[in-house]
Amino acid sequence: MLKKCLILIFTIITSFTVIGCNQEEGWKESPLFESGNYTMIGEEGRLGFIYDDSEVIKFYPDKVHKYMWHFWGTKEELEHPLKVIATHETGGDSITLFGGDGNDVSPLNGADMSLPTNMSLPKSGMWKLDAYFDDKLFGSVYVKVHEKK
Repeated sequence: MLKKCLILIFTIITSFTVIGCNQEEGWKESPLFESGNYTMIGEEGRLGFIYDDSEVIKFYPDKVHKYMWHFWGTKEELEHPLKVIATHETGGDSITLFGGDGNDVSPLNGADMSLPTNMSLPKSGMWKLDAYFDDKLFGSVYVKVHEKK
């Protein structure tokens, strides 16, 4: 009995340590990858949008810019309505960046589907952009919104 209690206590302490370490790491910007003739940010082979971290395309607070999203998946996954929700690293209310009624699933730049969007994020810091098809999380892209110059 004592051995089981010690194992349980050790497991609980280890769990809290792992959770605490993960929260301290913070969010990191998603990696860049190549697809077709473009550099994208996101998860290669799953989702991303054209982004090369140049001054023209970087995120700044309240700066609206056009971004071309790309998705890799089955037709059945991608033909459902797409919604992207943004959450700031400090929490607070999430923002719906865009959502639609349905998608034209056609390949472009090596992806199974692409979609042009206008996006703007209201404040600097790290943001998580969650992409949902038919209210099911498809994937996330982490981006940095830079301080205004």
